[in-house]
Amino acid sequence: MRRAASLFFFIALMPFVAAAVELPRDFVHAHSGAFSQGGMVVLHLTDKTKVKLNGAPLPQVDGRTVLGFGRDAKLTQKLEFQRKGKRATISLSLKKRRYKIQRIDGLPPAMVTPPEEAWPRIARGSKLKKAARATTSRHNGFTEGFVWPTKGRVTGVYGSQRFYNGEPRRPHFGIDIAAPRGTPVKAPASGTVTLAEPDMYFEGGLVFIDHGLSVTSAYMHLDSLKVKVGDKVKRGDVIATVGSTGRSTGPHLDWRMFWRGARIDPALLTDGPPN
Repeated sequence: MRRAASLFFFIALMPFVAAAVELPRDFVHAHSGAFSQGGMVVLHLTDKTKVKLNGAPLPQVDGRTVLGFGRDAKLTQKLEFQRKGKRATISLSLKKRRYKIQRIDGLPPAMVTPPEEAWPRIARGSKLKKAARATTSRHNGFTEGFVWPTKGRVTGVYGSQRFYNGEPRRPHFGIDIAAPRGTPVKAPASGTVTLAEPDMYFEGGLVFIDHGLSVTSAYMHLDSLKVKVGDKVKRGDVIATVGSTGRSTGPHLDWRMFWRGARIDPALLTDGPPN
């Protein structure tokens, strides 16, 4: 978001150092990502290896699987491996995160506490979003790695506790990137568009992309949409433009990442700032 009258204080994007995790070489060729609250990890498994996270089997594509951890994930996680009669169980210790506080003022009161007549619209939007994230596709876009979807200044970070017009609300689960209206928004990895709505109540223009194995990216407050549901996109394809629709005080992109029900920190998936 961009500074306006009585806006918010700026929160800088903090550097992050991932904790080193040793995985059994009989089962895992390599891995990438952050074993952290808000982190997502891709495992490159050895042939015929099966893996479970906290007892839940993880699907694979091209010998890769993915696991993610939400903002307040338990710091101890269990991974189980099985291959050709061999088994291994390891306990993962996630890095604990500290989160900021962010205050945003100057919003219309209806965007802080929606009026009664807005709730049917909000409920319909919630059903659309839930359905768009419900499938587990075999797409392998998550294996490519992710790049920033647009260039600009980071003005809001993942996990921060939000206060709107002085009232506490849910934490922020994305990265806000301030940029001029009309700035292109690009797919950070390949996938399939599962949601393309131009006028959601809070999100305004909203696009979801399925990158495979329950990894979904979301783009909010868009000015214009360049894709529709079912479109296949490649990394770098333009999917929309930056706007200030929905609950917004200035042109910016709110980029979010999901794995199953966990909300992931997009900044942990990229290198450097978005410029």
